[in-house]
Amino acid sequence: MGSVPVTQPPAIVVAGLRKNYGRLCAVDGLSFQVRRGEIYAILGPNGAGKTTTVEILEGHRKRSSGLVQVLGFDPGTAGRQFRERIGIVLQSGGIDAELTVREAVALYASFYARPRDVPGTIEQVGLAGKGRARVRTLSGGQSRRLDLALALIGDPELLFLDEPTTGFDPNARRDAWDMIAGLRRSGTTILLTSHYLDEVQHLADRVAVLSHGRLVEESTPDALGGRDIAGTVIRFRLPAGMPAAELPAGPWDLPEARDGEVTMRTDEPTRVLLSLTRWAVDHGVELDGLTVLQPSLEDAYLRITGQESIGGRRGR
Repeated sequence: MGSVPVTQPPAIVVAGLRKNYGRLCAVDGLSFQVRRGEIYAILGPNGAGKTTTVEILEGHRKRSSGLVQVLGFDPGTAGRQFRERIGIVLQSGGIDAELTVREAVALYASFYARPRDVPGTIEQVGLAGKGRARVRTLSGGQSRRLDLALALIGDPELLFLDEPTTGFDPNARRDAWDMIAGLRRSGTTILLTSHYLDEVQHLADRVAVLSHGRLVEESTPDALGGRDIAGTVIRFRLPAGMPAAELPAGPWDLPEARDGEVTMRTDEPTRVLLSLTRWAVDHGVELDGLTVLQPSLEDAYLRITGQESIGGRRGR
């Protein structure tokens, strides 16, 4: 008989998690699981409970009640064996500014029984030419790269990434994304918090949205908020003086017109575009600014949380 595949237990299990600060309930009965080898993103406006939740998972904050298991450990009571298996990239670090990059990474490597190679880790995060540079001389983006190197040096099974690409230029962000995706392919589980929703879209396997300490939605980035079944939005501008009423009837909802811009919503974008462009060509009409859009992850996030903008930093 063939062997039956063994399913690994989740990397993170959270059930009924609560955290109270006096009368304030920062986390209110939160439950979710993170599978091994996936990138799981936690989103939410300031005050949603993200920071408190992640700090409890890291073992830096005590919970009021509920079950929490991280790599099979209770992080509230776990010791060195647990900490050697996780890596943490905080929003800001407390590294001695007079150390060189190599000295800082080597110092952190000394905390682990089986660390990664120091020069190789420095190179992997894009700091190969900065090994002898003092920490105080690094730019914001370079400092974030160093933070990532310090989190990786212990070769963690689970990596907590808090706003990992803050301060990066576009090219550096893409390089960081490639590296993070490579870590996931090698089996590292990653818990990500980020205010860059394009980053979440690019990296995350699943997304949890928190609001007022509760999980309000959990899905893949493409399906969050019904994005996968939401209608397509088509926008364009008609020539000056031409009312939207002159548009032909077609397979679309009643067009909306505001300040000369026409908006159509449809579940049949191909048919709509064919009918619309055929009419425009037949009548010599130019549809300026023609765009075809699916609801973005940001659209879904803002609708779920009722926020006007993401902005700001992580809140409790």
